[in-house]
Amino acid sequence: MNADTDKITEATRRRYDRLSRTYDLMEWAVERRAFEGYRRRLWPLVEGPRILEVGVGTGKNIPYYPTAADVTAIDLSPGMLAKARRVATELGSPVDLREMDVQELDFPDDEFNTVLTTFVFCSVPDAVRGLSEIRRVLRPGGRLLMLEHVLSTNPLLSRAMRLVNPMVLRMMGANIDRRTRESIEAAGFLVEDETDLWLDIVKLFKARIR
Repeated sequence: MNADTDKITEATRRRYDRLSRTYDLMEWAVERRAFEGYRRRLWPLVEGPRILEVGVGTGKNIPYYPTAADVTAIDLSPGMLAKARRVATELGSPVDLREMDVQELDFPDDEFNTVLTTFVFCSVPDAVRGLSEIRRVLRPGGRLLMLEHVLSTNPLLSRAMRLVNPMVLRMMGANIDRRTRESIEAAGFLVEDETDLWLDIVKLFKARIR
């Protein structure tokens, strides 16, 4: 990575370490009203036995892990991982939790059957690089599943999202103006399905290596 990306990545790590103390409280309402349902919709699509979750955060997906699967989960933030480890311990989950940057994955090629992300790539400094690393570690025929929020195609809404993006980024560490499908395709994936879950902002992407 170049120096600018390194600097932004380190700033992202520090931001999420700070946010880890209050992150679950900040997201409680939207998690209960919407995100839990999206996660239940996502996990039946996961194909094993080797699964990688990128951006495990505080461990909100751990309750949905398939019992027979071999799951590895990574996060950039030690603070977030500490929360996820407590969740894994409480649930008795054998998940392999590691501190790692998706832009530089420490895994061999062709390692996983499925890689999934939930509201992660809004915070990855170089989205195409991160997705290219995911492509590298997926086995032939492997699947990428992503729950992400993206920039609306509605002209008025997209203009408003771009306007407030700097404030949201400072507060939450997330960009709300990403064109995630373009990044997925630029990294060499074929998008098999793109489902709108809330307006055209929250989406479920299903993709495979071209």
